Amino acid sequence: MLEFLPFIAALLVVGAGAGLIAGLFGIGGGVVMVPAMYYVFTALGYPDHAMHAAVGTSLAVIVATSLRSVSAHAKRGAVDFQILRTWTPWIVVGALAGSAVADLAPGRALTGLFGAVALILSAQFFFGRPHWRLADDMPGQPLRGLLGGFIGVLSSLMGIGGGVFGVTLMSVCGRTMHQAVATSAGFGVAIGLPGAVGFMIAGLDETGRAPFSLGYVNMAAFVILAGAAVFLAPVGAALAHKLNAARLKQIFAIALFVLALNMIREAVFGA
Repeated sequence: MLEFLPFIAALLVVGAGAGLIAGLFGIGGGVVMVPAMYYVFTALGYPDHAMHAAVGTSLAVIVATSLRSVSAHAKRGAVDFQILRTWTPWIVVGALAGSAVADLAPGRALTGLFGAVALILSAQFFFGRPHWRLADDMPGQPLRGLLGGFIGVLSSLMGIGGGVFGVTLMSVCGRTMHQAVATSAGFGVAIGLPGAVGFMIAGLDETGRAPFSLGYVNMAAFVILAGAAVFLAPVGAALAHKLNAARLKQIFAIALFVLALNMIREAVFGA
């Protein structure tokens, strides 16, 4: 057990950070957990499916963090449940499709996709402004189905909760930032649950996985990360209503930019 203590300690720190970020930005914490777990699994000697395991495990953890975050935001009356009801079916379909595609994609392709999209997201977090508007309300059909499916597919492939896309979409469609963050946290459940199940099934026949793995989902990492993240998610939600959101987003964007560049380097040149 002693040899796994650094591993456990690292995952506890990652889980705590993911929980805070989930509450602060409504993004499920996947942008932190995926690269962190990728490096941990690689360092432990399981590089073959490191990215698949990171994405699948992150999706499982996101279910727990998103439920906790939505609950905390709902107590403040910030969650628009009408949006969750009308968008969830399309997001679920996209998440299932994304997990199927991920099973066919090589690990370096997933790593490169994560890095490329994270690079774009970092720019949006840094330069985006709450007053930017494209519409006065959320789109209806057929655009709702297309955008919901796209959010589900891309989020499942990246192992993130969809909040980064949901917050952006809702904020440019006339919703306040607090409502966008609170409601988008609910997207994480719609993405994480079907996505994680898909990764479990897809990886059942794969060899070379880390111990305690159910398909591509590592249950040991799930328990440690979920436990730490769920505890901190309400703290992040409370901080979101007190701190300077704009400054926090810029700091997070810079860290995400550096991380994205390194993930792209990993995909292009290898570990």
